[in-house]
Amino acid sequence: MEPMPHHYQVSFSATPESGPIGGTGDLPKIELAPPVQFDGPGNQWSPEELLMASLSSCLILSFKAIARTSSLAWVNIECRTRGTLDRVDGLNRFTEILSEVVLTIPDTAQPEKARRLVEKAEQTCFIANSLNGDKRLSCELHVLNAL
Repeated sequence: MEPMPHHYQVSFSATPESGPIGGTGDLPKIELAPPVQFDGPGNQWSPEELLMASLSSCLILSFKAIARTSSLAWVNIECRTRGTLDRVDGLNRFTEILSEVVLTIPDTAQPEKARRLVEKAEQTCFIANSLNGDKRLSCELHVLNAL
């Protein structure tokens, strides 16, 4: 890993007829639109959904790194993140964020260690640490039995 601080940059533009289109570097460009709740079309990613996607994927990537260094055997991880956008003190902001993790481990893995590493991943996720809303985590473990 490179020493901190790290810097990230994206660039987006829009016309009166288009939503924001942009990205960074050689990555595919994405086009955004307002979510349905703000009268958007509902068929494109919105900034609100991208924020929740960033949180879910950061939690998963943090877990992968922690599980690797902790020698935890695992099979699959899923993370569903839901955020509540509300008006507080005249500003729209995310007030509650729930990340629901489903982790599948082999029966040779230690369930308590697995749960602890999911919690550690959530605590070290820099996206989660950058948000002010009430953040909650739930973790469901599935154990695959050997045949």
